[in-house]
Amino acid sequence: MKQLHEHARTMISTIIADNLPQKSVESTLKAQDFTNTKVYIIAIGKAAWTMTKTASDYLGNKVEKGILITKYGHSNGKIPKVEIYEAGHPTPDENTVKATKAVLALAENLNANDLVLFLVSGGGSALFEAPQDGISLEDMAKITNDLLASGADITEINTIRKRLSKVKGGRFADICKPASILSIVLSDVLGDRLDIIASGPAAPDKTTKEETLRIIEKYGLKFTQSQMEHIHKETPKSTNNVKTFVTGSVRSLCESAAVCAKSFGFNPYILTSSLNCEASQAGKFLAAIARDTQEGHTHFQKPCAIIAGGETVVRVTGDGKGGRNQELALAAAAGIAGIKDVVIFSLGSDGTDGPTDAAGGIVDGDTCAKLAGQEINIDFVLGNNDSYNGLKAVDGLIITGPTGTNVNDVSVALII
Repeated sequence: MKQLHEHARTMISTIIADNLPQKSVESTLKAQDFTNTKVYIIAIGKAAWTMTKTASDYLGNKVEKGILITKYGHSNGKIPKVEIYEAGHPTPDENTVKATKAVLALAENLNANDLVLFLVSGGGSALFEAPQDGISLEDMAKITNDLLASGADITEINTIRKRLSKVKGGRFADICKPASILSIVLSDVLGDRLDIIASGPAAPDKTTKEETLRIIEKYGLKFTQSQMEHIHKETPKSTNNVKTFVTGSVRSLCESAAVCAKSFGFNPYILTSSLNCEASQAGKFLAAIARDTQEGHTHFQKPCAIIAGGETVVRVTGDGKGGRNQELALAAAAGIAGIKDVVIFSLGSDGTDGPTDAAGGIVDGDTCAKLAGQEINIDFVLGNNDSYNGLKAVDGLIITGPTGTNVNDVSVALII
């Protein structure tokens, strides 16, 4: 079992390293012509610092100015000509508004010979925000928190947020005119929908007023009259000054896991790169497959690595501490209790799972027994959404720190 855990920990490091954005950003820039163009870098998201540093190193003196907005703790030092802001995530704060105002002041004074290099990664929706008139920052935070607690997925959350924002849903592209935008996107959204990643500041919006109203009804959300007026306004449906490249996604995360597993002698099987359900249910499902495989009831050939990528959700019913990957892992632990030679881990590629310092969790067939030995009831922990403390008690947390990338989550069952 010790060797299985060592393989898992090495896989985690390798998967993250394989999906850092430096190579993809530089290769995209090499294919562009920046002759006689003033370049302004605007970067938003959890991977903003890494992407900006790569662009700055490549472009050098071609960069006139840059503004970078990332999550607290995700900056890694100064970058020439770039103003660096750290702000709130998953809900915007005063620094979010301050940073976004700086971006808008720059964007509103561009001309036709200017190029905005717009570097976008997951988390950008919370980090890049200017609420519509009549809507406060507190309103935006409450709406986001209500959606997160209800179990809404990222597509539903961003569909709502973009209508209450001056910069989302294609509106930032309009503000930058007559300048052109070269957008390089690191996707954390299933299907890589440009209008959903960071709520699509420079992408034509595919969502409609009718969809937005259905989401509000689905989760029983309450909005003021002023907020509803903005909900009913349509967003831009075309952008003619933007060229976009998607340079990373959850599929590449799964493929990295498969290549790494194979190098250790495991037969890799990618179940899906579109996992989208409640985290606890995903954990139970992955555990059921692992159990059946270990008992010889599937067609997967041992030793094997069963891989699923995507983004689950957590429906908050308790007052504990955790994140979707930790909850998935702990739910899986219950399903493989007593089963030997199985390790399951679930990882958020950005290194921060929910409002915690953990990237995810790792469990095996002994996890439940270890918890019970400390008089910790796994069902109670899961019901209280306290996966962080449950995993911490059995050394089951994955701690990476901010990774510099963000391409969704990957869950892996290693079976020998």
